[in-house]
Amino acid sequence: MLAPSWEEHATCLANAEEQDVQRVLLDISEKAAVDLQQDAFVVIGRDTRPSSEKLSQSVIDGITVSGGQFHDYGLLTTPQLHYMVYCRNTQGQYGQATTEGYYQKLSKAFVELTKQAFCSGDKCLSLKVDCANGIGALKLREMKNYFSEGLSIQLFNVGTTGKLNHLCGADFVKSHQKPPQGIEMEPNERCCSFDGDADRIVYYYYDADGHFHLIDGDKIATLISSFLKELLLEIGESLNIGVVQTAYANGSSTRYLEEVMKVPVYCTKTGVKHLHHKAQEFDIGIYFEANGHGTVLFSKTAEMKIKQLSEELEDKKRKAAKMLENIIDLFNQAAGDAISDMLVIEAILALKGLTVQQWDALYTDLPNRQLKVKVADRQVISTTDAERKAVTPPGLQEAIDNLVKKYKLSRAFVRPSGTEDIVRVYAEADSQVRKCRQPCT
Repeated sequence: MLAPSWEEHATCLANAEEQDVQRVLLDISEKAAVDLQQDAFVVIGRDTRPSSEKLSQSVIDGITVSGGQFHDYGLLTTPQLHYMVYCRNTQGQYGQATTEGYYQKLSKAFVELTKQAFCSGDKCLSLKVDCANGIGALKLREMKNYFSEGLSIQLFNVGTTGKLNHLCGADFVKSHQKPPQGIEMEPNERCCSFDGDADRIVYYYYDADGHFHLIDGDKIATLISSFLKELLLEIGESLNIGVVQTAYANGSSTRYLEEVMKVPVYCTKTGVKHLHHKAQEFDIGIYFEANGHGTVLFSKTAEMKIKQLSEELEDKKRKAAKMLENIIDLFNQAAGDAISDMLVIEAILALKGLTVQQWDALYTDLPNRQLKVKVADRQVISTTDAERKAVTPPGLQEAIDNLVKKYKLSRAFVRPSGTEDIVRVYAEADSQVRKCRQPCT
């Protein structure tokens, strides 16, 4: 979530020779106008990988020798660490900067939101969760007793034997279009996968015919958008709402949001920091990458307005405003958070009485393919229009355009990786059937 200028500072510092570290730090302080007289305070968290404890201690040593202060939370998911920082930076207005505070805020909002939707006894909702052998398993196990009355969860790939993200996790499910190893699935049973640090989530199920169905970040954004818009219509409030996607969003999701839901959609560069900053421009900003990383941001104006309406309105409108109040607390507005998003999704499905199949049927994804091509120099390719059009080399975009014209509802783009010498290729169309004039090989 660093601003681009601070990414440059971090790169400069990482590349500095040991004897030059102090000079480089002072240079950064001057360029960024850092007040060196102000006390520095650093929040630290780590995951379950064997290397994390040693790395965390190195951070503590660095802070100590530099004269700073720190609080070491120990084991945390990445979104929980963002939550702690946000709480401290808002002097506790956002929430209590403890794991207990995190669990209580989210679980209280979830229970309040769903108390009229959940059935009692053995009919409560159930969900199977693939934890990718990561930190999410530990934290979800700690938290699940807080909301056990309405939602029963079974945890798989909890890290006791398997390796982090190996043949499991959100990225594996998304890229391979199949369930993770280590999870038992029955037909039409709702399942989800976190990634290793628990900031992404995707849902999936097998239908009665044994076909695998993936519900990714695009459909998560659509479900949330429709629910929030319904509540806004119920209370008669026209807050400025927008959905932020990347070029990887399926074209069907964009069309459904714009044409059916009548919700404006905006596209940014790949990378959650770009989506997060764009989402801050709206009263209610919904952002999700197709890989399942995302959340919803509410402006202070929107929060105050909704709180006011929950106190002033009556009957159904008051109930809708109270739901909005609770869902604001249920989202982790500091960063995409698999635990938070899971609770939001389960609450919406319960309140709307939707099965996973009905959710999946909101629209049909266009067939699509993603691949990567290793190249000698990725910088030969440059892009514009949120990475959807190639500027260089000359002729590349024209060649893509000529291919795209041949197929219905088709779209394609290429973009260089930000970290390695590969080029990423994406294409979608109304059909995945190959059409060749001569026999295909």
